[in-house]
Amino acid sequence: MNNRAENKTINLSHGSGGLMMRKLLNDVIFKAFDNKYLNRKHDGALVKLTGEIAVSTDSFVISPIFFKGGDIGELAVNGTVNDIAMCGAIPRFLSLSFIVEEGLGLESLIRIVNSVKTAAKNSGVRIITGDTKVVEKGKGDKIFINTTGIGEVHPKANISSEKIKPGDKIIVSGCIAQHGMAIMSQRKGMEFEADIKSDTTNLNFLVKDILDAFGSKIHLLRDPTRGGLAAVLHEIAEDTQTGITIYENKLPLEKQVAAACEILGIDPIFVANEGIFVAIVDSDITDDLVELMIQKEKGKNTVCIGEISQDHPGKVVMHSSIGGKRIVSPPIGEQLPRIC
Repeated sequence: MNNRAENKTINLSHGSGGLMMRKLLNDVIFKAFDNKYLNRKHDGALVKLTGEIAVSTDSFVISPIFFKGGDIGELAVNGTVNDIAMCGAIPRFLSLSFIVEEGLGLESLIRIVNSVKTAAKNSGVRIITGDTKVVEKGKGDKIFINTTGIGEVHPKANISSEKIKPGDKIIVSGCIAQHGMAIMSQRKGMEFEADIKSDTTNLNFLVKDILDAFGSKIHLLRDPTRGGLAAVLHEIAEDTQTGITIYENKLPLEKQVAAACEILGIDPIFVANEGIFVAIVDSDITDDLVELMIQKEKGKNTVCIGEISQDHPGKVVMHSSIGGKRIVSPPIGEQLPRIC
């Protein structure tokens, strides 16, 4: 990009439907996501899929839009890709909708578009349709993004909370609380000895690997975003009216994240994540599943943190590191708004 372009900012004319909007779309959007579906430049996209499909949509309003470990563009792709993967599906296509505030630097928009492009390529999905709107200055916060994903359900998948039964094991694919603490520390201007980075990443290939190997033995998949691990476990306990027992000394947690949580007085199981998932699985496959996952880069910190039980239905109980037990309360509100 030349210096002249770097000085430009988005204004209302870029969303007016006229020549400036067309130039923005042609020079930035279509150029970045060049593919046969998008190049038709139609109101929608025509695609071919086979079998059962999964569809998920999400809106991303995070502040700041650039953060340690990622940005809103990368997050918008990974978030929806992971939602499709949690359905036991293989993500194929995404729609992409920008709501841009007047005054956003064109350089920032291009940076975000390039992040979307890279994240989509890394996830194996194509951007096939989308929309761009520009709102007046003061009516937004730089940029909001909506993505909708479509994927084909894995032929061996049978993901349903109805399959959960006492004895099932609870698997977590990686360290908790990284995304939330990265955003929290940056927004509040806190500096820690070690940088804490968001864990945002795609999980679809790791999910496909375990579905290939274990199929219907995997009973439920969830990504613990807002509300963290506690929110997901509570939802499962309440929906299935089973008890959940977890062990504090099993929770995967990086030292710098644990230290930051301690300083701020925050329980890490309530903090948002963007690059891990929770799997409820048949106890028979637990060891083999964990062994498979820890061999993968994105599953190297996988651990079994607990089990489903007949005791205390509808509740989550944690066995503490010092030998006690406590009921984990459900999160009441978001500890930090606009985190994804």
